[in-house]
Amino acid sequence: MGSKLKSVVYNQNLKITQFAKSGRIEESIRIFENMKSRNTVTYNSMISAYSKNGRVSDARRLFDQMPFKNLVSWNSMIAGYSHNDHVREAAQLFEEMPNRDIFSWTLMITCYTRNEELEKARHLFDRMLDKKDPACWNAMIAGYAKNGQFNAARRLLDEMPAKDLVSWNSMLAGYTQNEEMNLGSKFFDEMPVKDVVSWNLMIDGFVQIGDLDSAFQYFQRIPCANVVSWVTLLSAYTRNSRITEARGLFDQMPERNVVAWNAMITGYVQNGKVEEGYQLFVEMPEQNSVSWTTMISGYVRVGKLDEARELLERMPYKNVAAQTAMISGYVQSMRMDDARHIFEKIGCRDSVSWNTMIAGYAQCGRMDEAMRLFERMPKKDIISWNTLIAGFAQEGNMDRALRIFEEMGARNTISWNSLVSGYTQNGVYADALRYFLLMRREGLKPDWSTYACGVSACANLAALQIGKQLHNLILKSGYTNDLFVGNALITMYAKCGRILLSKQTFDEMDSIDLVSWNSLIAGYALNGYGSEAIGLFREMESARVGVDEITFIGVLAACSHAGMIDDGLKLFDSMMKDYSIEPNAEHYACMVDLLGRAGRLGGAYKLVIGMPIEANAGIWGALLGACRIHQNLELAKFAAEKLFEFEPHKTSNYVLLSNMLAEAGRWDEVERVRMLMKGRGVQKQPGCSWIEVKSQLHAFFADDWTQPRTAEICETLKALTAQMRNMGCMPDVDMSLFDCG
Repeated sequence: MGSKLKSVVYNQNLKITQFAKSGRIEESIRIFENMKSRNTVTYNSMISAYSKNGRVSDARRLFDQMPFKNLVSWNSMIAGYSHNDHVREAAQLFEEMPNRDIFSWTLMITCYTRNEELEKARHLFDRMLDKKDPACWNAMIAGYAKNGQFNAARRLLDEMPAKDLVSWNSMLAGYTQNEEMNLGSKFFDEMPVKDVVSWNLMIDGFVQIGDLDSAFQYFQRIPCANVVSWVTLLSAYTRNSRITEARGLFDQMPERNVVAWNAMITGYVQNGKVEEGYQLFVEMPEQNSVSWTTMISGYVRVGKLDEARELLERMPYKNVAAQTAMISGYVQSMRMDDARHIFEKIGCRDSVSWNTMIAGYAQCGRMDEAMRLFERMPKKDIISWNTLIAGFAQEGNMDRALRIFEEMGARNTISWNSLVSGYTQNGVYADALRYFLLMRREGLKPDWSTYACGVSACANLAALQIGKQLHNLILKSGYTNDLFVGNALITMYAKCGRILLSKQTFDEMDSIDLVSWNSLIAGYALNGYGSEAIGLFREMESARVGVDEITFIGVLAACSHAGMIDDGLKLFDSMMKDYSIEPNAEHYACMVDLLGRAGRLGGAYKLVIGMPIEANAGIWGALLGACRIHQNLELAKFAAEKLFEFEPHKTSNYVLLSNMLAEAGRWDEVERVRMLMKGRGVQKQPGCSWIEVKSQLHAFFADDWTQPRTAEICETLKALTAQMRNMGCMPDVDMSLFDCG
């Protein structure tokens, strides 16, 4: 190979490495594929480039294709496996190596320790015949110390024939990274030699535990602080919103590199001082891609999208991180067309940019576009699949969500949670529980979200026994202190009619929030405990818990269910006068229900007509329900007509009015309601009931003969109804309604 060609190959190898370091892997690949001549260094550079960008299978394919492999090739491939946590593959390749150097052994030991396989690492260390080089000792010490096995690390350090500064710092790093600063301080004082790395480890350790004063004291004692020392403390101040002290430190720095400038700019941006950050950005001697991206992200964070876009346009070399930050800003503002425009300009898209766009379309309900983008995505990851499941669930398309779920390969907890929560949110509670159980059978551990959704499904199905089993699992899993789970349990027990267990759950929670109080009040309301609901409301006042609109919906509903008219009226008046909470439609619906149940239909009607807000379906439905109880047919017809405007396809509204008219013998009007239903295309759905027997849910549909013993059930129902009628427990009912034949 001529000297000129060698020079060309050398430069191309260098570019492959440089592009890979900056995440521009596609450009590395392009250079590699266009090279007319390659040497072993070229292959090694490309293997390293693939590995550092997470494409370890591509690295292995290239490794297998190499015409000649040297020791560096083998070590590069093992390093790639180690970097991407492919321990088994690394170990297999290590055993296949024709020869090894100290670097090979050290790489494999580090691979094991990184994955907490310390016994295998020690076994490998003991197999080594030549342990003269400190590197393997240091790798083993660092592995023990990092994983908190300080005694084993210290014993190895003491046995080490020739310790170097890295040995002492490896031990110290174990203490500081595990936040054992008392042990770390004592060890630091015992160290025979220290360098700036030792001091920086101490500063960083105190920063991690939030002791910035001790960090500053160590900083002041450093004999020769470097830029890392300054930036570590500066970043700690900015993260803790001590921006003035950070700027003071920045101004005192004897020399500043681009990292220091970026750290200060990041501090301003994170603390909402974007303009101050921009001023510093302008003063920088030289900006890098991090500087530009930080400022663009800063403007996006405060909603100044035009300023962010202007900066992006000025950026001399666009990078995917800056462009994705701009896309994220447009997504948050629902400006998907602008986001798509930026996305299409990205030369080398990464998974983050694809997923940001897909998530944006999903959030906007544009699932067809999300799906088209997903299909174009060259390498789909689990985030992409999960986003689609959540998106289809959000728009109520659970069939599509399930199809995506079944098509995806590997699933994680989020995948299952997206499906389970989707079924719960869309009212398909039995399926929510079914997939909760399937998740456990497949060996995945539910998290707080899974448990909260499962408990919520039990609440809506009134499946008490299954709910209790879930509660036992929650106790074993350690999620009892999770607020979401605790609040779901309060609601579940209340909806299953076990208000004492609901209150017990509330009392046993380590911490409660407004949702906890509101859940228990709603539980009292649901079970007719009006006085207890008001008593809990007074407790909230005494505890200075800020009540909200939901609180008043609960107490007003409680008064309604318990017939506490005067209390309800006083609370409704107090809501506006004492708490400055303007009543919404749900509050008015509670008051209409309160007055209607008490037979004060005239007052309920006047309240509806005089409201400052427009009545909705809930309000007219409450009035119609009250008319049904008190047989006020004329007002019922008026309320029903209004209700039909809001819910023209809801079967139950038509059926309720039709039944009232039938009871009054006004058959011509019954026929008119039926014709109205037919004209509007309203289909009467078969009724469905369910019952929990021995922790299993059994669903029953009207006119469904697939259930065993249906005829026997119908006969029993007839007998029970006749008995109830004879005892005066129910009005005369046409027994033909129970004919199952």
